Amino acid sequence: MLSSLKTSYKAATGEDYKVDCPPRDPAPESGEGLDATDADEDFVDPWTVQTSSAKGIDYDKLIVRFGSSKIDKELVNRIERATGQRPHRFLRRGIFFSHRDMHQILDAYENKKPFYLYTGRGPSSEAMHVGHLIPFIFTKWLQDVFNVPLVIQMTDDEKYLWKDLTLDQAYGYAVENAKDIIACGFDINKTFIFSDLDYMGMSPGFYKNVVKIQKHVTFNQVKGIFGFTDSDCIGKISFPAIQAAPSFSNSFPQIFRDRTDVQCLIPCAIDQDPYFRMTRDVAPRIGYPKPALLHSTFFPALQGAQTKMSASDPNSSIFLTDTAKQIKTKVNKHAFSGGRDTVEEHRQFGGNCDVDVSFMYLTFFLEDDDKLEQIRRDYTSGAMLTGELKKELIEVLQPLIAEHQARRKEVTDEIVKEFMTPRKLSYDFQSFCFDT
Repeated sequence: MLSSLKTSYKAATGEDYKVDCPPRDPAPESGEGLDATDADEDFVDPWTVQTSSAKGIDYDKLIVRFGSSKIDKELVNRIERATGQRPHRFLRRGIFFSHRDMHQILDAYENKKPFYLYTGRGPSSEAMHVGHLIPFIFTKWLQDVFNVPLVIQMTDDEKYLWKDLTLDQAYGYAVENAKDIIACGFDINKTFIFSDLDYMGMSPGFYKNVVKIQKHVTFNQVKGIFGFTDSDCIGKISFPAIQAAPSFSNSFPQIFRDRTDVQCLIPCAIDQDPYFRMTRDVAPRIGYPKPALLHSTFFPALQGAQTKMSASDPNSSIFLTDTAKQIKTKVNKHAFSGGRDTVEEHRQFGGNCDVDVSFMYLTFFLEDDDKLEQIRRDYTSGAMLTGELKKELIEVLQPLIAEHQARRKEVTDEIVKEFMTPRKLSYDFQSFCFDT
C-alpha cells in the first residue's frame, strides 16, 4: 500500500516522496511552466492532461499560462489571402487555436522565402486512434496549400525510454504507425519520415544539433520545464534535445544542404509546446531561427473531455482498425452525452453541445459548416435527440475510417522504406533558391 501511495504521489507531483518534505510548486524557467497550482486548475504537460471540467481544458487560460498567441479571425483571414484557399475546418472552428510567430511564416511566404513543416508521432502502440490523425490531417493541408517540404519525426527512442518496450518493439511500432501516417495522403516527393533510432546514427548534422542544444540547456532547466526528478534515467533528461533538433534545417542536409536559415513551422497539440519553448530559447544562442508553432486542442475520449484516451482501453476512442460495427457500438454505448435524463426533459430543455462527445467529434470531422450549425441548433433546442446525434456521428466516422483502412492497405513496406530514406525532396519554392 505504501509503495502504491508513493507511486501516486510521484504521478501527481512529479517528485519522489520524501519524509518531512511537503510538495513544492514547480518553478519553471521564465514563468512559462506546466504547473497548475490549484486542484481545480487544468494540468497540461507532454505526458499528462488533466481537467476537472466536463467541457475540457480552458484553452484561453492555457494561452496565458504558456505565453502563446490566440489564432484570431485576422490571422485566419491572412492565411486565406496568402494561400488563396479556404481555411481548413480546424482553423475555422478554433481546433487549431494558438500560435507562436505564424505571422513570421506568412511574411516569409509572401516574400518568397522558404520554410518547412515539422511534426511527429510517439509510437507507443501498433494501433492509432482517430485523435492521433488530427495533426496529420492539418499538416497534410498545410503541405498542400503552401507547397513546402515536411519532416515527420517518429520518437521511438522516447517510447523506449518512457514505456516498457524493447528497442525492436519501439522501432516496429514506428514503422506500423508510419503506414497510418502515409495513408493520410502525404506527397512522397515532399515528405521525409524518420525514426530517431535509425536517423540519428546516420546523420552527423542531426547529431551535431542535438549536442549543441544539450550544451545550452541545464539540468535545472529541464527539471523546471518537464518535471524530471533525480530518479529519472539520463535518457529522459537528454531526450528533449532530440525532439528539438528537427526544428533546425541543417539537421537535414540531404534536403536543405548546409542552410541554417530556413524557418520551421510545427503543427502539434499544445501539450508538446514545452519542448519548443525550450527550443525557441536555445535557437538564437546557437545561431538558428526560432521555430514557429500552431497548437491544436485535445481530442476528447469517448467517455468525456475529463477522461484520457488510452491504447489499453479499446472503448476510450475510435481506433483506425475498428470495423463499422465496432464504431457504431462504441459511439452508441460509450460516447458521453450532453442530453437530458428523459426524452420529455430533453425536448423541453435541449442538450448541451459543450459537453456532448458526439458533437465534439463532429466538429473535428464533419466538413459542412452549415450542417454542423444546424445540428448544434437542433440538439440545443431539443429537436434532435441524443440517439439521432450519435447516428449523425456514426455516418461520418464509418466511411472516414473505412477509406483510411483502404488507403493503408495500399501502403507497402517498399513505400514505407522510400518515405523513410534520407534523400533530396522535390518541391517548388517559386523563386526560392537554395543555391545561394
